[in-house]
Amino acid sequence: MSRTAFKAPGDAHANRWKALVFIALAQLMVVLDTTIVNIALPSAQQDLGISDGDRQWVVTAYALAFGGLLLFGGRVSDLWGRKRAFLIGLVGFAAASALGGAATTGAAMFGARALQGAFGAVLAPAALSLLAVMFTDGKERAKAFGIFGAIAGGGSAVGFILGGVLTEYMDWRWTFFVNIPFAIAAATGAYFVVREPEGGRNRSPLDIPGVVLSTLGLVSLVYGFTRAESDGWSDTTTISLFVASAVLLLAFVITEAKVKAPLLPLRVVTDRNRGGVYLSLGIAIIAMFGSFLFLTYYLQVVKGYSPIKSGFSFLPMVAGMMVGSTQIGTRLVTRVPARFLIGPGFLVAMAGMLLLTRLETGSSYASTVLPALVLLGLGMGTTFNPAMSLPTVGIQPRDAGVASAMINTSQQVGGAIGTALLNTIATSATTSYVKGHIADAATKPQLVQLQGVVHGYIIAIWFAVGLLVLATLIVLTLVNRRPDSEDVEVEVAVLVVAH
Repeated sequence: MSRTAFKAPGDAHANRWKALVFIALAQLMVVLDTTIVNIALPSAQQDLGISDGDRQWVVTAYALAFGGLLLFGGRVSDLWGRKRAFLIGLVGFAAASALGGAATTGAAMFGARALQGAFGAVLAPAALSLLAVMFTDGKERAKAFGIFGAIAGGGSAVGFILGGVLTEYMDWRWTFFVNIPFAIAAATGAYFVVREPEGGRNRSPLDIPGVVLSTLGLVSLVYGFTRAESDGWSDTTTISLFVASAVLLLAFVITEAKVKAPLLPLRVVTDRNRGGVYLSLGIAIIAMFGSFLFLTYYLQVVKGYSPIKSGFSFLPMVAGMMVGSTQIGTRLVTRVPARFLIGPGFLVAMAGMLLLTRLETGSSYASTVLPALVLLGLGMGTTFNPAMSLPTVGIQPRDAGVASAMINTSQQVGGAIGTALLNTIATSATTSYVKGHIADAATKPQLVQLQGVVHGYIIAIWFAVGLLVLATLIVLTLVNRRPDSEDVEVEVAVLVVAH
């Protein structure tokens, strides 16, 4: 029987590529928001009278809500329907952005950011699972996930540029208001062109204990790493949060193994291919997020770049991600086993990291930073396509939302860990360097401090190199699905949808 006979009705409609435009636009909005607000934070803090101790909550409130509610958001899209969850997430995110832009107090800002995170947790898995059920042909799926992955990877760097332009030439409030036209365009287009296949919903009763345990466990974990960055790893509250997270997540796993309709069916994560991608991607994101932060500070603090110039300096990485995702990943994902794309992709990114270990206070952007950014972009861009596509290949349609949510969860938790862990390593190394050069610090304090900062970055980046090696080993060991088996499993999944 021919493969076209297995096409689901939703996959056959002519508007699926138009739908991809609006799904990608929504993803771009979410990714942009993670960095665009960081650029505006100093100006917003001053206008709203937020103290230095409380300013972290502009970022933390979003991260806690987004990371804590992702599994719930994925289950909501399976229960309500992906299109409906997608539209609700867009409208809610736009409304929360309007509240953030109109905020007059710090508390109002924190509340708006938490709402953004909550609706983002509904929107992100719905967008990814829509792609999974709408694009089932191997080559079309590769191209769609390539475009989606390039946007997911490059959007953060673009956020620095847009955030710098809006903050410098308009007002910090526009870093929130800019989400509204994005959301209106994406929601309007999606309403008319998105058609998800029938019969793919999971209408089982919602697993309330699973929702509570997973949400509290993930919130404790993300907040624990946030506290570790600001108050140290030995802080009593930090340790208590990690202990609470371990207990809650263990209870969550036990609960999911026993209930009839689990929030996260364990079959989703115990599959060696999906589990391998979730684990390796999370570890790689730890390395990437921390190094991304260091490069931003290196360009602005050490090299003296303006926010706009710093943002534009990341464009080669965006270009590398676009090439890696839409050209290399898309062309090879149906021909080469996933581990031979993801693993080498991590190694190419690691080569970029190795270049960054040569950074000095007087390093040239053209000879050191530029080639490192290109390699980072090419490497991670190549991994995004198979890493985002593989966990939803062969998945039962009723589990597509939660499988997609796990991809976002691994990225979100990885980002929180990376920022806290690598920043702590860098800070400790900087302190040790300055103490070891105390004699020079008396005569050249500013120079020694800058040298210490760069030394700290290099030590942390070496740690990131090791993480990418570990991520590569995990992929090559656990992920063994071949392109031909992917095609067969896609057909089986589509059969389930069609019937």
